[in-house]
Formats: sequence, structure tokens, C-alpha cells
Amino acid sequence: MTGQDTDGHGRHETVEERADRLWGELLQELRVAQTGVQILFGFLLTVVFQARFTELSDADRVIYTVTVMLGAGAVGALIGPVSFHRLLTGLRLKPRLVVWASRLTVVGLVLLFCTMASALLLILRLAVGHTLALWLVGVMVAWFVLCWGVFPELARHAVRAKSGADGPGGPDDGRGGGRTDA
Repeated sequence: MTGQDTDGHGRHETVEERADRLWGELLQELRVAQTGVQILFGFLLTVVFQARFTELSDADRVIYTVTVMLGAGAVGALIGPVSFHRLLTGLRLKPRLVVWASRLTVVGLVLLFCTMASALLLILRLAVGHTLALWLVGVMVAWFVLCWGVFPELARHAVRAKSGADGPGGPDDGRGGGRTDA
């Protein structure tokens, strides 16, 4: 049995049960991320066909190209766990699969973060000019770092401080960021 907190109030599940639970949780998270990244990527693909695209400066075209490549990378990474599951089903690798898929999801989220920043830079350069765009993108990058990194880390720290150990959210919880031991 694994997954029990040090205070004895955790889950009582086998390695396979834990992998099944973590896989289900990961799939739910991926559904949210995949939808957003696919809509963003679809929008990015249509931009090149707009009449004003030919008016973009060389710098804006480079930003656009980088944004599209980052978006494609995010789509690939966030859909990757589906391929892992489909190609490895039945090989009794689910605990390892959860680790790999979780890490790939973190890569996808980093790529999504970069795609968002790059897309904002392109759009805001056209809307408000280069200097203000840089400031606004900087503010949004800070916001994403807070929402996607700092706040979860603060929550993890609070749980650890309360439990005095690696309870939920600790290195043994099976989530991304290197904490994928299933």
C-alpha cells in the first residue's frame, strides 16, 4: 500500500490504483489545457490569411512565426499523453506512464505560457505600440507566473508546513514539476 500521509489520514491504494487515479486526474487537467491551446493555435493559423498580414513588419512576422511554432509545440506536448496511453496500453506501464505523461504535460504548459506571451506581444505591438506592449506583456507574464507557479507552490508549502511531511502536494504526489513518482 502507498499514498498514506505521515499522519495516517491518506489514501490506502495499491500502486496500480494510485496510477489509475493519477491518470484520471491528469486527463481532466489535459482536457482543460488542450481545449485552450487548440483554440489559440487555430486562431494563430488563421492570422496569416488575413489581408493585414502583409502589412506586418519583419519583426512582427518573426514574432508570429515563433508564436505559431510555440503553439504547435504546446499542442504536441499536451496531446502527447494520449498517444502514450494509446500506444502503451496493456503493457503494465501505467505507473511509469503517469510519470512520463505528467512531465510531458508540464512541458506543454511551459510551451503554452511562452505561446501566450508571444501572442500577446504580437497583438499588443499592433494595438498599442512596442514599448507599452512590452510592459503589458511583462505584467501578464508575471500574472501567469503567479497563477501557474507561485500560488501552487505557496499552497504546497502550506500543506507541508501543516502536515510536517511530504503529504498531498509533496514530492510523492504524482504531479508534474519533477514530483511524478507513482
